[in-house]
Amino acid sequence: MAGFTVAIVGRPNVGKSTLFNRLLEQRKAIVDDQSGVTRDRQYGIADWNGKTFNVIDTGGFVSNSDDVFEREIRKQAKVAMEEANVIVFMCDVTTGITDLDADVANILRRTSKPVFLVVNKVDNAQRQLEATEFYSLGFEHVHFLSSMTGSGTGELLDDLVNQITDDMGEATTQGDVPKIAIIGQPNVGKSSLLNALVGVERNIVSDIAGTTRDTIHTHYNMFQKDFMLIDTAGIRRKAKVHEDLEFYSVIRAIKAVDESDVVMLLLDAEKGVTAQDLSIFSLATRKGKGIVVLVNKWDLVEKATNTARDYEKELKKRLAPFSDVPIVFTSVTEKQRIFKAIEVALEVYDNRNRKIQTSKLNDVLLKAIEAFHPPVVRGTPIRIKYVTQLPTFTPAFAFFCNLPEDVKTPYRNYLENQIRTNFNFTGVPLKIFFRKK
Repeated sequence: MAGFTVAIVGRPNVGKSTLFNRLLEQRKAIVDDQSGVTRDRQYGIADWNGKTFNVIDTGGFVSNSDDVFEREIRKQAKVAMEEANVIVFMCDVTTGITDLDADVANILRRTSKPVFLVVNKVDNAQRQLEATEFYSLGFEHVHFLSSMTGSGTGELLDDLVNQITDDMGEATTQGDVPKIAIIGQPNVGKSSLLNALVGVERNIVSDIAGTTRDTIHTHYNMFQKDFMLIDTAGIRRKAKVHEDLEFYSVIRAIKAVDESDVVMLLLDAEKGVTAQDLSIFSLATRKGKGIVVLVNKWDLVEKATNTARDYEKELKKRLAPFSDVPIVFTSVTEKQRIFKAIEVALEVYDNRNRKIQTSKLNDVLLKAIEAFHPPVVRGTPIRIKYVTQLPTFTPAFAFFCNLPEDVKTPYRNYLENQIRTNFNFTGVPLKIFFRKK
């Protein structure tokens, strides 16, 4: 199972988004006293004691009318039970146990997965006392904390990462066929892309139902190449119950990203790139996956001389800072450039596995450093002596120098650009480290 996922559920206004921000150590979710404020789907990667995991804040999957509200919250709890590895069920000590809390608790008791009951806003001795009534809900893992001040979150994180076993971390991809995930908003043409590929070339080796119920892994053998397509298009099809629940497709997309080597992000040419596309894009980048962007339904766009060039330029601006990404303009219905898309994805897969000899790396990069020295800090010049590629799944480089912590982002970007200019890492996020020589 690749990618450990924690979902935070609970009724509105108990502090889910504040906890989410705490776990991610950033203000990503919108935090407000009005209920239903977290409209944007919220997901990110948390890192604690060297273990990373996906966190999903279900706050925003709720509409505003009260009856719909409650129905949605129950629905989310059910989806979290099916899809997440651990569920964090959040309550608020200041209101005590409400009917809706009791309701959600009843749903969550049916799961065999670990449920962490988190009682929020416990920030003084009196509230500590009041919080004890939540033990009556009968969950094994109970944490009292204040997501606003952060007290108690360390213990919660310790407890959470204890649930992560070694086989749940990054999906390992050694010696395997390339795994390509197709992701994107509903109705951008994911199913059609898959059907077009299946329809034209019928030499599929096998259909392997994935580790999750309906991300289907289809093993292809085309273009004298072997590869696996991870299809998230099945998300909505089987799950009629969760038709209106984007939360569901988000969890699925994140799982598909975790299981893949290369992500094909499908966009609708007319709609362009949405906030959710950007979120998934940056998630794939942070996870070090190869990325290809497919602009689908290109046949529907009015074209002038430089339409594609201008569109690509605009798109790369939106995707910045990581803009060394191949963009393929496709029309699945017209079968335009769909095989080109697969070829490009396989090239990106090769780029992601590219290893550069240390001698070659030093030849090129030490010249580049000579041509443009790192800035002088506090009167001492930074001297970079040596560079090597690290033996990791995703391309990572270590530069050995006298003042590693003084190398700033602009110079790091310069070095990354030099690596990209001299060696082909298109579509692959690079990691750069500075170490003490």
